[in-house]
Amino acid sequence: MSKTELKKHLQSLTKEQVIEQVLELYGNCKPAKEYFEYFLHPNEKEKFKKYKAIIFNEFFDNTLVGIGKLRFSVAKKAIADFRALKPSPELLADLLVTLPETACQFTKEYGDMTEQFYDSTVINYEVALKFLQQNNLLADFKLRCKDCVKYSESCGYGFHEEIDRLFRDYFG
Repeated sequence: MSKTELKKHLQSLTKEQVIEQVLELYGNCKPAKEYFEYFLHPNEKEKFKKYKAIIFNEFFDNTLVGIGKLRFSVAKKAIADFRALKPSPELLADLLVTLPETACQFTKEYGDMTEQFYDSTVINYEVALKFLQQNNLLADFKLRCKDCVKYSESCGYGFHEEIDRLFRDYFG
């Protein structure tokens, strides 16, 4: 269904029917509930902390082992869910940088990872850098992006070289 079709349908309903539909959506759809709660009581810093913790816990968890499940898909979903709330570009940028930064910290602490891990980290690092550039935020995040280069120094598979190349491409 297109937005136009939905708009026509909603316009054909009474105010009470629209309210009923919204309440049903709120009760049955967790993302919709979160969206409405955020819309009614916006606290983007609180939401930011929640999603940042999700990313961090994918790499470092609170168990005795201390190693998370390393699921980039979960971390990327956290970013997508936060983005859907339409936060400030600064907080979204912070979350985008958090993913490759945490992955680089993880590999520095635990040693070499798989090529797929490195590829995912590089892709997410570049996504973050592009967003920073598009939103004129490179200067604000330069040190954290440089930390990714520093954390990757002891890594193999050309990972460090790729992270360093991307850093130089964006920061000169």
